[in-house]
Amino acid sequence: MSDSVGTEKEIEKVIMRYADMIFRIAYQNLKSRADAEDIFQEVCVALLTKDAPLDDEKHLKHWIIRVTINKCNNFHKSFWRNKVEPIDQYTELIQPETKSVMEELWQLPKNYRNVIYLYYYEEYSIAEIARILGKNQNTVSSQLQRARAKLGKILSEGGN
Repeated sequence: MSDSVGTEKEIEKVIMRYADMIFRIAYQNLKSRADAEDIFQEVCVALLTKDAPLDDEKHLKHWIIRVTINKCNNFHKSFWRNKVEPIDQYTELIQPETKSVMEELWQLPKNYRNVIYLYYYEEYSIAEIARILGKNQNTVSSQLQRARAKLGKILSEGGN
């Protein structure tokens, strides 16, 4: 019984350490604060119920990112998602300066947003991103270059 308590305490520490990252990944994928909070909860449940690699910090972080992105992808496919209108478009819950940056990022395709996020916010190398996403390094590099170009175009058009 003490092993499960120790494990719960370890998982609680992991959740506290990666909470912001999980939420940011979910939010930039789903464009909804409420949906991102739901995904955050699902990732926490996965940490509790799945065999998360708690003893290897680097592998654990990759595992959490992959689980978060997969849960977001599954959410996009769900019946519920296709039948519900998000409340975020009716309320202003985000700071204006953050919202404008996010709106510009949301104009990028989802796979570009994930690559941009992992590269600039989590400071992963192209090789590490390729491993996390299960893609070829050249694919990730191309996506990053295309994402930068598209984002530059969006920002320059928005600046006019």
